[in-house]
Amino acid sequence: MPNRSKRYVVKGWPLALTTLTVLTLTACNSSEEPAAAPPPPTHSHPAPKSPSLSASAADGDDVAACTDGNCEITVTKPVTIRLEGPDGRPTTLSVTEVGPNKIEYEVKSGNGRSKGGASGKGQGCLTVLRANGSGNSCGPLRGTRPAAQQDAVVIQATTGADGTATLHVVSP
Repeated sequence: MPNRSKRYVVKGWPLALTTLTVLTLTACNSSEEPAAAPPPPTHSHPAPKSPSLSASAADGDDVAACTDGNCEITVTKPVTIRLEGPDGRPTTLSVTEVGPNKIEYEVKSGNGRSKGGASGKGQGCLTVLRANGSGNSCGPLRGTRPAAQQDAVVIQATTGADGTATLHVVSP
């Protein structure tokens, strides 16, 4: 016995395709006149920028605000910040690169080192320094702020589209 389902499918496709084409053309052709297209945008005013991270930094760009281990600053270029680590040792946070949606940094505390870097809109890194070591985590950080942790210094670096980065340093 011949396979009718194959013949049915083969015979049915042209009818289905024709019906679909007719319905699509009918839906696209209406008796109403199409609305006039909006005029092209003029370039006399720049497009509004998304909110800058620099506007929200509590301590502006004052690097000295971080020496006590608690700050929120905006950076636009490489900087070095000296602060007290979780074990009372001098700690250095060095931002090595800042650009549109990009930040790279290094943290040195005692004999330990930790590097972080992120690129992309709303990306960043979180570094947690403890007396016995540190850890990094990088990824999306939109609208988050680091929380203080017992016996730790928490550093968050978030990229900005305008070539800035926001640093949050939180100590207990």
